[in-house]
Amino acid sequence: MASSSRAVQTAMQVILAIAIIGLTYFLYVSITAPYEAVERQKEVTEMTRSRMDQVRAAMIEYQRRNGRYVSTLDSLVLWLKTDSTMVASSDSIFAAGFMADSLPFSPRTGKEFELAINDTSRTSTYRIDDPDSGDYIGTVSGDVTQLNAASWE
Repeated sequence: MASSSRAVQTAMQVILAIAIIGLTYFLYVSITAPYEAVERQKEVTEMTRSRMDQVRAAMIEYQRRNGRYVSTLDSLVLWLKTDSTMVASSDSIFAAGFMADSLPFSPRTGKEFELAINDTSRTSTYRIDDPDSGDYIGTVSGDVTQLNAASWE
């Protein structure tokens, strides 16, 4: 009789040990999963803002060379791919491994950035918006102090 109660006691200890291990794992996952999601969101936001900075650099360079802003992001990509000096200097202006075709698209969802040009005032202005967040660069109000300013800077 004593051996059967010892076997039951041992079985209960094994079951409790398995339950403790399972609950510990569940607690670990419930703490780390939200943290990893927040870190991933920060990473995607940083990639999106970096891409918008690249669009800004290209817009500034286009305006410097042509005296006006490009009217569409597709035209900007075409100019980056066909202008010989931009092709030659793209790694130094943007970064090594720069892909002009991906420039107008947000890394968050792949939606195209929104571009608005205001060329009706004395100084032309532009605004680039991320369709998936409140991030933007520039202004279309004609306020030249906000010309190349980003909402997160």
